[in-house]
Amino acid sequence: MMSNFIRSLVLALALSPFAAVAADLVNINTADATALQQINGIGPAKATAIVEYRKTKGPFASADDLVKVPGIGEKSLAQLKPQITVGNASAAKTARTK
Repeated sequence: MMSNFIRSLVLALALSPFAAVAADLVNINTADATALQQINGIGPAKATAIVEYRKTKGPFASADDLVKVPGIGEKSLAQLKPQITVGNASAAKTARTK
């Protein structure tokens, strides 16, 4: 009985970082350059490029649109996708135009 409890506890502790990651997605439609740099694979230059792209082209409709940003290709996108969200792109666009 005790060994089942210990196994369950070990499993729960092992999986807890994955739950934290899911809760910490960065919204690429609303994050500033500093917040974007918290994404593994985004440095200052890419963060600035993302913010500039949003300013000129509007919010991202999907995470896949990130490849439209200079310096971000398919390989980078594959690494970034588990860490990002676009949230509600239409709400972000509405907020941007106000």
